[in-house]
Amino acid sequence: MFDAGEGPFAGLLVGSDVLDLASIPDRLAPVRTTLELLRQWDDVVAVLDEITETQPGSWLPLDALTVLPPVTPGQIVQAGANYRTHVLDLAVKHTELSGGRTVEQVRAEAAVMMDERARTGIPYLFSGLSSAITGAYDDVALPGYSDQHDWELELVAVIGRPAYRVGRDEALDHVACYTIANDLTTRDLVFRRDMPEIGSDWLRAKNAPGFLPLGPYLVPASQILDLADLQLTLRLNGDVMQDELAKDMLFDVASLVSHASQYVALAPGDLVLTGSPAGNGMHWGRFLRAGDVIEAGISGLGAQRTTFVSPTQEAWA
Repeated sequence: MFDAGEGPFAGLLVGSDVLDLASIPDRLAPVRTTLELLRQWDDVVAVLDEITETQPGSWLPLDALTVLPPVTPGQIVQAGANYRTHVLDLAVKHTELSGGRTVEQVRAEAAVMMDERARTGIPYLFSGLSSAITGAYDDVALPGYSDQHDWELELVAVIGRPAYRVGRDEALDHVACYTIANDLTTRDLVFRRDMPEIGSDWLRAKNAPGFLPLGPYLVPASQILDLADLQLTLRLNGDVMQDELAKDMLFDVASLVSHASQYVALAPGDLVLTGSPAGNGMHWGRFLRAGDVIEAGISGLGAQRTTFVSPTQEAWA
């Protein structure tokens, strides 16, 4: 999704130029949003491939456009604790070392648990709100009610075909595109200390305005040769914080989409976030501050650049 100053439009990016898809009514039924495209994905994907080759219509230089969030989803499904190394780091962080136990012992015990979970367990999924979405290059205001705002780079599967109770073997047939999210989290709000038996409180921890930088683009699934080989890299003020291959996932994309579809009717445009690799702020003992800049990318999908500002600047508005 882009804006040239006259309102949002769905565009096809080829190289450094963008085609306004509404400018070719003879090749494609007029659309203004990517959600409209996703709702007819099976019919339009071949047309988009053809347009990429022939390049008809009205093209604009990318650097003259504002890049918007690539889709406004109806539903957001998010995976937690889905990268092996990340979970091992969390186990060490949250385990009291007593009775002569060492960090190495805790990691070894957690590794056995992770292997068993991957073999016999199920993914941990929860839902998010689309009101948290912002663009890949937008500033994000850090709410003043905490100083423990954290980053979580994630691969995102974008649904293009309705999916309900689909098996793992067919799950990826329902994914149209992939994109990038930084699933920002306020760490000290994750758990309800007043109601420990309830567990996590994702509403407060993850859904502040701007807490889901998304995009910049939707990359068709056909362009991704091997999901496991995608490299997720996040830099904070130039320093690498996260750097991991998607194959470190405990449950792969197909498993996550299939599992979500057993309980939720997924629709075109819905997002399935696949979890974040090791290296978030809690691991480093360093949370986000006003003035920080995060550059986060996934190989083949582009990159985000987010500047964090104080809550008084209200960048989300």
